[in-house]
Amino acid sequence: MGVELSQDTRCWSDVLKDQGYQTGYIGKWHLDAPYKSYVDTYNNHGKVTWNEWCPPERRHSFDHWIAYDTYDYHLKPMYWNKTAPRDSFYYVNQWGPAYEADRAIEYLNAQKDKQQPFALVVSMNPPRTGYELVPDNYKEIYKDLDVEALCANRPDIPAKGTPMGDYFRENIRNYYACITGVDENVGRIVQALKQNGQFDNTIVVFTSDHGICMGAHGNTGKDIFYEEAMRVPVIISWPEKIKPHKDNNLMVAFADLYPSLLSMMGFKKEIPETVQTFDLSEEFISGKGGKDIVQPYYFVQFDNHATGYRGLRTHTHTYVVHATDGKIDDVTLFDRAKDPHEMHNIADRQPKLVRQFNKQLKEWLVKTDDLFASYLTTK
Repeated sequence: MGVELSQDTRCWSDVLKDQGYQTGYIGKWHLDAPYKSYVDTYNNHGKVTWNEWCPPERRHSFDHWIAYDTYDYHLKPMYWNKTAPRDSFYYVNQWGPAYEADRAIEYLNAQKDKQQPFALVVSMNPPRTGYELVPDNYKEIYKDLDVEALCANRPDIPAKGTPMGDYFRENIRNYYACITGVDENVGRIVQALKQNGQFDNTIVVFTSDHGICMGAHGNTGKDIFYEEAMRVPVIISWPEKIKPHKDNNLMVAFADLYPSLLSMMGFKKEIPETVQTFDLSEEFISGKGGKDIVQPYYFVQFDNHATGYRGLRTHTHTYVVHATDGKIDDVTLFDRAKDPHEMHNIADRQPKLVRQFNKQLKEWLVKTDDLFASYLTTK
Protein backbone atom coordinates (compact mmCIF):
# COMPACT_ATOMS: atom_id res chain seq x y z
CA MET A 1 0.00 0.00 0.00
CA GLY A 2 3.02 2.28 -0.20
CA VAL A 3 3.42 2.76 3.56
CA GLU A 4 5.71 -0.13 4.43
CA LEU A 5 9.37 0.27 5.33
CA SER A 6 11.33 -0.15 2.13
CA GLN A 7 13.48 -3.22 1.86
CA ASP A 8 16.22 -1.08 0.31
CA THR A 9 16.36 1.40 3.20
CA ARG A 10 19.54 1.12 5.25
CA CYS A 11 18.45 1.03 8.88
CA TRP A 12 20.59 1.32 12.00
CA SER A 13 20.14 -2.43 12.52
CA ASP A 14 21.73 -3.05 9.11
CA VAL A 15 24.70 -0.92 10.13
CA LEU A 16 25.15 -2.80 13.40
CA LYS A 17 24.86 -6.17 11.71
CA ASP A 18 27.67 -5.18 9.37
CA GLN A 19 29.71 -4.21 12.44
CA GLY A 20 29.41 -7.71 13.89
CA TYR A 21 26.45 -7.29 16.24
CA GLN A 22 23.95 -9.99 17.13
CA THR A 23 20.54 -8.41 16.61
CA GLY A 24 17.12 -9.21 18.03
CA TYR A 25 13.58 -7.88 17.72
CA ILE A 26 10.71 -8.77 20.06
CA GLY A 27 7.18 -7.37 19.89
CA LYS A 28 5.28 -4.99 17.66
CA TRP A 29 6.87 -4.31 14.24
CA HIS A 30 4.14 -2.39 12.38
CA LEU A 31 6.38 -1.57 9.42
CA ASP A 32 4.72 -3.73 6.78
CA ALA A 33 1.56 -3.13 4.80
CA PRO A 34 -1.07 -5.88 4.60
CA TYR A 35 -1.64 -7.76 1.38
CA LYS A 36 -4.35 -10.09 0.16
CA SER A 37 -5.34 -12.57 1.24
CA TYR A 38 -5.23 -10.89 4.63
CA VAL A 39 -4.00 -12.67 7.73
CA ASP A 40 -7.29 -13.47 9.43
CA THR A 41 -6.62 -13.59 13.16
CA TYR A 42 -8.76 -13.13 16.25
CA ASN A 43 -9.62 -9.44 16.82
CA ASN A 44 -8.20 -8.59 13.41
CA HIS A 45 -11.01 -8.66 10.86
CA GLY A 46 -12.34 -6.22 8.27
CA LYS A 47 -11.96 -5.00 4.72
CA VAL A 48 -8.26 -4.47 5.43
CA THR A 49 -6.59 -6.33 8.29
CA TRP A 50 -3.32 -4.76 9.26
CA ASN A 51 -1.59 -7.56 11.07
CA GLU A 52 0.98 -8.95 8.69
CA TRP A 53 3.89 -11.37 8.52
CA CYS A 54 7.30 -9.92 7.77
CA PRO A 55 9.43 -12.18 5.57
CA PRO A 56 13.08 -12.58 6.66
CA GLU A 57 14.46 -10.50 3.79
CA ARG A 58 12.46 -7.50 5.03
CA ARG A 59 13.58 -7.65 8.66
CA HIS A 60 16.59 -5.37 8.23
CA SER A 61 19.21 -7.70 9.67
CA PHE A 62 17.35 -8.70 12.82
CA ASP A 63 18.27 -12.34 13.36
CA HIS A 64 16.38 -13.21 16.54
CA TRP A 65 12.72 -12.59 15.75
CA ILE A 66 9.55 -12.89 17.86
CA ALA A 67 7.22 -10.31 16.39
CA TYR A 68 3.95 -9.29 14.75
CA ASP A 69 2.92 -6.27 12.70
CA THR A 70 0.02 -4.82 14.72
CA TYR A 71 -2.44 -6.63 16.94
CA ASP A 72 -4.36 -5.17 19.86
CA TYR A 73 -5.79 -8.05 21.87
CA HIS A 74 -3.17 -7.53 24.55
CA LEU A 75 -4.21 -10.35 26.88
CA LYS A 76 -3.84 -12.96 24.14
CA PRO A 77 -1.26 -11.61 21.70
CA MET A 78 0.07 -13.49 18.69
CA TYR A 79 3.52 -13.75 17.16
CA TRP A 80 5.63 -15.15 14.38
CA ASN A 81 8.95 -16.66 15.39
CA LYS A 82 12.10 -16.50 13.28
CA THR A 83 11.52 -19.41 10.90
CA ALA A 84 7.70 -19.38 10.91
CA PRO A 85 5.98 -18.99 7.53
CA ARG A 86 3.02 -16.65 7.12
CA ASP A 87 0.40 -19.18 8.23
CA SER A 88 2.29 -20.33 11.33
CA PHE A 89 1.64 -17.63 13.92
CA TYR A 90 0.74 -18.58 17.47
CA TYR A 91 -1.16 -17.05 20.40
CA VAL A 92 -0.04 -16.80 24.02
CA ASN A 93 -2.28 -16.58 27.09
CA GLN A 94 -0.23 -13.83 28.69
CA TRP A 95 -0.25 -10.03 28.65
CA GLY A 96 1.93 -8.89 25.75
CA PRO A 97 4.54 -6.84 27.69
CA ALA A 98 5.03 -9.64 30.23
CA TYR A 99 5.55 -12.26 27.51
CA GLU A 100 7.93 -9.99 25.63
CA ALA A 101 9.93 -9.24 28.77
CA ASP A 102 10.22 -13.00 29.38
CA ARG A 103 11.57 -13.53 25.86
CA ALA A 104 13.92 -10.54 26.19
CA ILE A 105 15.38 -11.91 29.44
CA GLU A 106 15.92 -15.27 27.76
CA TYR A 107 17.77 -13.50 24.95
CA LEU A 108 19.97 -11.53 27.36
CA ASN A 109 20.80 -14.63 29.36
CA ALA A 110 21.88 -16.35 26.16
CA GLN A 111 24.23 -13.46 25.36
CA LYS A 112 25.96 -13.07 28.73
CA ASP A 113 28.86 -15.45 28.06
CA LYS A 114 29.36 -14.42 24.44
CA GLN A 115 32.00 -11.98 23.27
CA GLN A 116 29.84 -10.74 20.41
CA PRO A 117 28.06 -7.40 21.07
CA PHE A 118 24.29 -7.37 20.75
CA ALA A 119 21.43 -4.99 20.01
CA LEU A 120 17.89 -5.86 21.08
CA VAL A 121 14.59 -4.04 20.48
CA VAL A 122 11.63 -4.84 22.74
CA SER A 123 8.58 -3.13 21.26
CA MET A 124 5.64 -3.30 23.68
CA ASN A 125 2.21 -2.43 22.31
CA PRO A 126 0.39 -1.05 25.41
CA PRO A 127 -0.66 1.51 26.33
CA ARG A 128 -2.80 1.16 23.22
CA THR A 129 -6.52 1.00 22.51
CA GLY A 130 -7.90 -1.96 24.27
CA TYR A 131 -6.73 -0.18 27.43
CA GLU A 132 -8.99 -2.44 29.50
CA LEU A 133 -6.97 -5.47 28.34
CA VAL A 134 -4.48 -5.18 31.18
CA PRO A 135 -3.97 -7.52 34.15
CA ASP A 136 -6.18 -6.86 37.17
CA ASN A 137 -3.26 -6.28 39.55
CA TYR A 138 -2.38 -3.11 37.62
CA LYS A 139 -6.00 -2.00 37.46
CA GLU A 140 -6.23 -2.34 41.23
CA ILE A 141 -3.60 0.36 41.70
CA TYR A 142 -5.81 3.01 40.08
CA LYS A 143 -9.32 1.90 41.03
CA ASP A 144 -9.70 4.79 43.53
CA LEU A 145 -8.08 7.47 41.36
CA ASP A 146 -10.01 10.76 41.62
CA VAL A 147 -10.43 11.45 37.92
CA GLU A 148 -12.42 14.65 38.45
CA ALA A 149 -9.61 16.11 40.51
CA LEU A 150 -7.26 15.22 37.66
CA CYS A 151 -9.53 16.98 35.15
CA ALA A 152 -9.88 20.08 37.32
CA ASN A 153 -6.39 21.23 36.35
CA ARG A 154 -6.74 20.31 32.68
CA PRO A 155 -8.68 22.88 30.64
CA ASP A 156 -7.93 20.85 27.51
CA ILE A 157 -10.11 17.95 28.72
CA PRO A 158 -13.78 18.39 27.72
CA ALA A 159 -16.48 18.45 30.36
CA LYS A 160 -18.11 15.40 31.83
CA GLY A 161 -21.16 14.43 29.77
CA THR A 162 -19.49 15.22 26.44
CA PRO A 163 -18.29 12.37 24.20
CA MET A 164 -14.60 13.20 24.50
CA GLY A 165 -14.82 14.19 28.15
CA ASP A 166 -16.42 10.87 28.98
CA TYR A 167 -13.92 9.00 26.82
CA PHE A 168 -11.08 10.39 28.94
CA ARG A 169 -12.84 9.57 32.20
CA GLU A 170 -13.71 6.04 31.12
CA ASN A 171 -10.21 5.12 29.95
CA ILE A 172 -7.64 7.02 32.00
CA ARG A 173 -7.46 4.54 34.91
CA ASN A 174 -6.75 1.63 32.57
CA TYR A 175 -4.32 3.79 30.59
CA TYR A 176 -2.32 4.42 33.76
CA ALA A 177 -2.53 0.71 34.60
CA CYS A 178 -0.99 -0.13 31.21
CA ILE A 179 1.84 2.35 31.80
CA THR A 180 2.59 0.88 35.20
CA GLY A 181 2.63 -2.63 33.74
CA VAL A 182 5.03 -1.61 30.98
CA ASP A 183 7.28 0.12 33.53
CA GLU A 184 7.40 -3.01 35.66
CA ASN A 185 8.29 -5.28 32.76
CA VAL A 186 10.96 -2.95 31.43
CA GLY A 187 12.33 -2.95 34.95
CA ARG A 188 12.56 -6.75 34.78
CA ILE A 189 14.68 -6.48 31.64
CA VAL A 190 16.97 -3.93 33.27
CA GLN A 191 17.32 -6.16 36.31
CA ALA A 192 18.38 -9.04 34.06
CA LEU A 193 21.09 -6.84 32.54
CA LYS A 194 22.35 -6.04 36.02
CA GLN A 195 22.33 -9.68 37.14
CA ASN A 196 24.26 -10.66 34.03
CA GLY A 197 26.87 -7.94 34.50
CA GLN A 198 25.80 -6.33 31.21
CA PHE A 199 24.19 -3.16 32.51
CA ASP A 200 27.12 -0.74 32.88
CA ASN A 201 28.30 -1.15 29.30
CA THR A 202 24.89 -1.38 27.65
CA ILE A 203 23.04 1.62 26.26
CA VAL A 204 19.41 1.29 27.34
CA VAL A 205 16.81 3.54 25.70
CA PHE A 206 13.26 3.69 27.05
CA THR A 207 10.87 5.79 25.00
CA SER A 208 7.75 5.73 22.81
CA ASP A 209 7.00 6.58 19.21
CA HIS A 210 4.10 8.85 20.24
CA GLY A 211 1.67 9.81 22.97
CA ILE A 212 -2.12 9.97 22.78
CA CYS A 213 -4.75 12.65 23.36
CA MET A 214 -7.22 10.37 25.18
CA GLY A 215 -10.04 12.86 24.54
CA ALA A 216 -8.04 16.00 25.27
CA HIS A 217 -8.72 18.78 22.77
CA GLY A 218 -11.64 16.71 21.53
CA ASN A 219 -9.27 14.14 20.02
CA THR A 220 -8.74 10.49 20.96
CA GLY A 221 -5.74 9.84 18.77
CA LYS A 222 -2.07 10.42 18.08
CA ASP A 223 -1.86 12.02 14.61
CA ILE A 224 -2.06 15.58 15.88
CA PHE A 225 0.31 18.30 17.04
CA TYR A 226 -0.86 18.68 20.64
CA GLU A 227 1.61 17.95 23.43
CA GLU A 228 -0.37 14.93 24.63
CA ALA A 229 0.41 13.21 21.33
CA MET A 230 3.83 14.69 20.57
CA ARG A 231 5.71 14.98 23.86
CA VAL A 232 6.93 11.67 25.23
CA PRO A 233 9.77 10.94 27.67
CA VAL A 234 13.06 9.42 26.66
CA ILE A 235 15.35 7.78 29.20
CA ILE A 236 18.88 6.87 28.14
CA SER A 237 21.13 4.90 30.46
CA TRP A 238 24.81 4.09 29.92
CA PRO A 239 26.52 4.06 33.32
CA GLU A 240 30.05 3.83 31.92
CA LYS A 241 29.64 7.03 29.89
CA ILE A 242 26.60 9.05 31.02
CA LYS A 243 26.33 10.66 34.44
CA PRO A 244 22.74 10.87 35.76
CA HIS A 245 21.06 14.11 34.80
CA LYS A 246 17.66 15.44 33.73
CA ASP A 247 17.20 17.68 30.69
CA ASN A 248 13.89 19.45 30.17
CA ASN A 249 15.16 21.51 27.25
CA LEU A 250 16.64 19.12 24.69
CA MET A 251 14.09 18.15 22.05
CA VAL A 252 14.66 14.66 20.69
CA ALA A 253 12.66 13.11 17.86
CA PHE A 254 12.32 9.34 17.81
CA ALA A 255 14.24 9.18 14.53
CA ASP A 256 17.17 11.08 16.09
CA LEU A 257 18.05 7.90 17.94
CA TYR A 258 19.38 6.40 14.68
CA PRO A 259 22.39 8.70 14.18
CA SER A 260 22.78 9.53 17.88
CA LEU A 261 23.17 5.97 19.10
CA LEU A 262 25.43 4.93 16.23
CA SER A 263 27.65 7.92 16.96
CA MET A 264 27.75 7.09 20.69
CA MET A 265 28.81 3.54 19.79
CA GLY A 266 31.70 4.71 17.63
CA PHE A 267 30.04 4.31 14.23
CA LYS A 268 29.60 7.94 13.25
CA LYS A 269 31.30 7.38 9.90
CA GLU A 270 28.90 4.54 9.11
CA ILE A 271 25.78 6.73 9.35
CA PRO A 272 24.36 6.85 5.81
CA GLU A 273 24.31 10.23 4.08
CA THR A 274 20.59 9.75 3.49
CA VAL A 275 19.84 10.12 7.22
CA GLN A 276 18.18 13.52 7.74
CA THR A 277 17.69 13.48 11.51
CA PHE A 278 19.93 14.95 14.20
CA ASP A 279 22.98 13.41 15.84
CA LEU A 280 22.47 14.38 19.50
CA SER A 281 25.12 12.08 20.93
CA GLU A 282 27.14 14.89 22.52
CA GLU A 283 24.03 16.34 24.16
CA PHE A 284 23.02 12.92 25.48
CA ILE A 285 26.40 12.33 27.08
CA SER A 286 27.12 15.82 28.41
CA GLY A 287 23.61 16.93 29.30
CA LYS A 288 24.42 20.34 27.85
CA GLY A 289 23.18 22.25 24.82
CA GLY A 290 20.23 21.61 22.58
CA LYS A 291 18.10 24.68 23.33
CA ASP A 292 18.52 25.98 19.80
CA ILE A 293 17.43 22.73 18.15
CA VAL A 294 14.17 23.06 16.23
CA GLN A 295 12.34 19.80 15.64
CA PRO A 296 10.27 19.35 12.47
CA TYR A 297 6.78 17.89 12.68
CA TYR A 298 5.14 15.75 10.00
CA PHE A 299 1.83 14.08 9.46
CA VAL A 300 1.57 12.60 5.98
CA GLN A 301 -1.70 11.13 4.78
CA PHE A 302 -0.63 7.88 3.17
CA ASP A 303 -3.25 7.94 0.41
CA ASN A 304 -2.80 11.65 -0.43
CA HIS A 305 0.63 13.17 0.16
CA ALA A 306 -0.67 16.62 -0.78
CA THR A 307 -2.84 16.60 2.33
CA GLY A 308 -1.49 16.71 5.86
CA TYR A 309 0.52 18.68 8.41
CA ARG A 310 4.02 20.09 8.56
CA GLY A 311 5.42 22.14 11.37
CA LEU A 312 8.18 23.08 13.77
CA ARG A 313 8.49 22.68 17.50
CA THR A 314 10.86 25.06 19.27
CA HIS A 315 11.75 25.31 22.93
CA THR A 316 8.72 27.55 23.50
CA HIS A 317 6.42 27.35 20.48
CA THR A 318 4.51 24.91 18.30
CA TYR A 319 3.93 26.04 14.71
CA VAL A 320 1.91 23.91 12.30
CA VAL A 321 0.42 24.38 8.83
CA HIS A 322 -2.17 22.14 7.23
CA ALA A 323 -2.73 21.61 3.52
CA THR A 324 -5.57 19.96 1.66
CA ASP A 325 -4.73 18.85 -1.87
CA GLY A 326 -1.72 21.15 -1.95
CA LYS A 327 -3.37 24.29 -0.57
CA ILE A 328 -2.63 25.67 2.88
CA ASP A 329 -5.95 25.99 4.69
CA ASP A 330 -4.99 26.25 8.36
CA VAL A 331 -2.17 27.71 10.45
CA THR A 332 -1.71 27.02 14.16
CA LEU A 333 0.68 28.73 16.55
CA PHE A 334 0.89 27.99 20.27
CA ASP A 335 3.10 29.73 22.83
CA ARG A 336 3.60 26.79 25.18
CA ALA A 337 5.49 28.89 27.73
CA LYS A 338 2.41 31.07 28.32
CA ASP A 339 -0.22 28.53 27.26
CA PRO A 340 1.03 25.06 28.29
CA HIS A 341 -2.33 23.39 27.59
CA GLU A 342 -2.41 24.87 24.05
CA MET A 343 -5.84 26.40 24.33
CA HIS A 344 -5.19 29.56 22.30
CA ASN A 345 -4.12 29.65 18.66
CA ILE A 346 -2.28 32.96 18.33
CA ALA A 347 -1.37 32.73 14.64
CA ASP A 348 -3.63 35.68 13.70
CA ARG A 349 -2.13 37.83 16.48
CA GLN A 350 1.53 37.08 15.72
CA PRO A 351 2.04 37.62 11.97
CA LYS A 352 5.73 38.41 12.36
CA LEU A 353 6.35 35.18 14.26
CA VAL A 354 4.28 33.24 11.73
CA ARG A 355 6.42 34.60 8.88
CA GLN A 356 9.60 33.70 10.78
CA PHE A 357 8.50 30.13 11.43
CA ASN A 358 7.08 29.76 7.93
CA LYS A 359 10.42 30.76 6.42
CA GLN A 360 12.27 28.41 8.73
CA LEU A 361 9.91 25.56 7.93
CA LYS A 362 10.16 26.08 4.18
CA GLU A 363 13.96 26.09 4.34
CA TRP A 364 13.90 22.75 6.14
CA LEU A 365 11.40 21.21 3.71
CA VAL A 366 13.48 22.35 0.73
CA LYS A 367 16.61 20.91 2.34
CA THR A 368 14.89 17.55 2.85
CA ASP A 369 13.29 17.47 -0.63
CA ASP A 370 9.76 17.59 0.75
CA LEU A 371 7.24 18.58 -1.94
CA PHE A 372 5.20 20.27 0.78
CA ALA A 373 7.68 23.16 0.51
CA SER A 374 6.01 24.27 -2.73
CA TYR A 375 2.76 24.92 -0.84
CA LEU A 376 4.36 27.48 1.48
CA THR A 377 4.96 31.14 0.81
CA THR A 378 7.50 33.27 2.69
CA LYS A 379 5.83 36.64 2.21
